[in-house]
Amino acid sequence: PVSGAPPASGPPYGWPGAGPAGQPYGPPPGTPPYGPPPGWPGYWPAPPPRPHGLELAPLGARVLARLIDISLVLLLNVVVNGWFVWRFVQEIEPVSREIFRRALAGESTTEGLPQASAQADGLQVVILLIAVALWFAYEVPSVANTGQTFGKRVMGIKVVPLAETEQLGFGRSFRRWNMLGLPVFLWSCCGIGFLIQLVDCALAFFDRPLRQSLHDKRGQTVVVRLAPPADAPPGSTGTPHDRIGGPAS
Repeated sequence: PVSGAPPASGPPYGWPGAGPAGQPYGPPPGTPPYGPPPGWPGYWPAPPPRPHGLELAPLGARVLARLIDISLVLLLNVVVNGWFVWRFVQEIEPVSREIFRRALAGESTTEGLPQASAQADGLQVVILLIAVALWFAYEVPSVANTGQTFGKRVMGIKVVPLAETEQLGFGRSFRRWNMLGLPVFLWSCCGIGFLIQLVDCALAFFDRPLRQSLHDKRGQTVVVRLAPPADAPPGSTGTPHDRIGGPAS
């Protein structure tokens, strides 16, 4: 046998007399019991999970899909919510103008500031209600029926149930969305709503092994990359077909 190599049979690592001169052989002390650390010969990391046989969606593709969806929802708000936003700006314009004037003059007092009208508060509520309703109408039905918004379709990714193989359905799609959509009502509370949404989405960058955001955990879903058609050229995403619940279209 090679000098210093462990015998073919004998006591396991750490037992007295396991190695030459009574010293234990094997990995150095501190090695986890399940195997050597990364970089040691013979170390094989566990393969990434493949829910329903599909690869997990890359985080970059998920971010781009979300940005596309946000842009489309924002465009809808410009069309539907534009008049209400214009009226809201008019109502608070005297207040904001006076605050800006005092800031330029170096005045820190808030005494004598004009007050926003009650109509401004009502307009703010209407704007938030319309924004949430538009987001709901854009995302929940499409994810419930196909697992894809327009942005996800463009990026070739899809939301699928974690365990089942059927479509998500309206109830699960709504539970998944409300973790993101309902905090919009807290945007006016020192930005708390936006912070909740930011933490929700950022969790996917740290969660292992399924890269789930909080809204994924809420809906028991995972985001996967759809396989390209069999005749697609190498490296192409093609026009993906849904392997869960029928054609993606």
